[in-house]
Amino acid sequence: MQQFGDAFAAALGLIVSADSGLGEIVALSLRVSGSAVVLALLLGLPLGALLALYRFPGRGVAIVGVNALMGLPPVVVGLVVYLMFSRSGPLGVFGLLYSPSAMIIAQLALVLPIIAALSRQHIEDLWGEYGDQLRSFGSSRWRAVPTLLWEGRISLLTVVLAGFGRAIAEVGAVMIVGGNIDHYTRVMTTAISLETSKGDLPLALGLGVVLLLLSLAVNTGLTLARATTVRQAG
Repeated sequence: MQQFGDAFAAALGLIVSADSGLGEIVALSLRVSGSAVVLALLLGLPLGALLALYRFPGRGVAIVGVNALMGLPPVVVGLVVYLMFSRSGPLGVFGLLYSPSAMIIAQLALVLPIIAALSRQHIEDLWGEYGDQLRSFGSSRWRAVPTLLWEGRISLLTVVLAGFGRAIAEVGAVMIVGGNIDHYTRVMTTAISLETSKGDLPLALGLGVVLLLLSLAVNTGLTLARATTVRQAG
């Protein structure tokens, strides 16, 4: 217990003093996960809108597939990305393996189904509520998407936060494709795993505290967004 107390005190000291090593790891984590979420939004929102507003052969299968991909195991995603970008893989010529770019791609694969599936549900509900009114103004389904996104901006914020929470807490995929290289691809989750195995508990606990605070912030944001949605609906 004394050892844990000393390690925790040292961890708080690292955080309060803005330790450069800890800050570097946190900054890279935010950059990788933030980039993955932004890319997932750019791809996932149009995909979600397409599935929500249009009827086409295979739509039901596509929806089931997107929903199923929300539960992708991170290590499987990491393995697939590794095989794609390894020297013998089809995309090995780009030389992205063991780089932050490969980590972003792996997290994008994990976050994209979440963004697409949840946004589809929200946009479909919004179209059911506002569709007749928008059609009366002469708006087509696709032209109505910006209006629907704006009307559902609070609900869609929960989608963004859910995607970011998935990305920032992920360890398996980024460990495989990033290699956990010091000062280059080491993020919070992989650093916690490594430093714990090395016995460097202060740094591991410091990163753990930061990760918990980020998780708390994400969940607080989700709660506030849902509460705002309920108040607006009421």
